[in-house]
Amino acid sequence: MKLLLRRDIPKVGLTGDVVNVTEGYARNYLLPQRLAVLPTQANMKAIEEDKRRAEEERRLRRTQLEEQAARMREVEVTISAACNEEGHLYGSVGPREIAAALRDEGHAVEAKQVQLHEPIRRLDTVTVPVVFADDLRVEVKVWVVRETAADEAERQTREQERQRERQRERKEADRYAYGAGIDAIETDL
Repeated sequence: MKLLLRRDIPKVGLTGDVVNVTEGYARNYLLPQRLAVLPTQANMKAIEEDKRRAEEERRLRRTQLEEQAARMREVEVTISAACNEEGHLYGSVGPREIAAALRDEGHAVEAKQVQLHEPIRRLDTVTVPVVFADDLRVEVKVWVVRETAADEAERQTREQERQRERQRERKEADRYAYGAGIDAIETDL
């Protein structure tokens, strides 16, 4: 079924494109969501303003992505991880951890943008591509280092604080629990 797109739809087309899609996709999604219309002459004329606006939005978005990519050139992040004596990590470092380390340094990156083929499982230095668009990617150097005693002590302190907080919450909840310090009064009505 041929439709005229009113919005950019990934892997389908851009605003103003006439695309050929299955009838079910058109009837159940594109038409009810008003993302596409039938390609009549009147609709082709009416879509021109949407087309110009979409081009401007794409241009602005591309400029923002290029600026973000330029800021991330030559960026290196360090991730501390617990490991054994030989340098094998007890867990692994994946796209989520790398994206979080980049966010901690002030870069707006999502885990799906980090293209790591397999998780890092040992102490190592790895160059990882971060993809902003199909033709726009940046290489980021990731250092996976041994967790120091100070990191371990800080983590233990945070865990102890969490346990104390849970105990306080439990005590507070127990104060209002069933029969907490109240004698039953027997009344015959």
